[in-house]
Amino acid sequence: MFIEAINRFTANHKATRGHHLLSILGGLVFALTIYPTQADAQIFDDLEAKVPFEFQVGNTKLPAGEYRIHLVDDTDPSVMEITSADGTVSAVFQVQNTDANPEQANTELIFNKYGKRYFLATLFEQGNPNGSQVAESRYEKRASQEPTEGQEHVRAHRRGQREK
Repeated sequence: MFIEAINRFTANHKATRGHHLLSILGGLVFALTIYPTQADAQIFDDLEAKVPFEFQVGNTKLPAGEYRIHLVDDTDPSVMEITSADGTVSAVFQVQNTDANPEQANTELIFNKYGKRYFLATLFEQGNPNGSQVAESRYEKRASQEPTEGQEHVRAHRRGQREK
């Protein structure tokens, strides 16, 4: 009789564990389907811009000139690359989603300015409700100790399109 009670308890316990596991799995699937992904709103088109000043992206200093910005890998929208038009200089950098300014109407790059130094901070694409914010480098964190002189906006356009 004691052994029968143990066998019934073990059978009931296994059935309950299966129901718990099924409930957890169902909850996980539901959470993943309603959770918005950051990849949906970031910049996916290649952008081109003419930057009229020397600037920093991450730990890389880039000269003034024409640049192309694109995703490094289409499966990871958090890593982008900026390359000079002639291909001689480039930098890879990380980005995260950021909200666009409500009156955002242009494709543009926004640079933070500290003293005489410029740092690529944000990228916005016309028609996209969100943009991509560049991860702040250690060098920019140190430079940000200086008084901020504001931001510099540089018009950009999708690759293959002319600037308006």
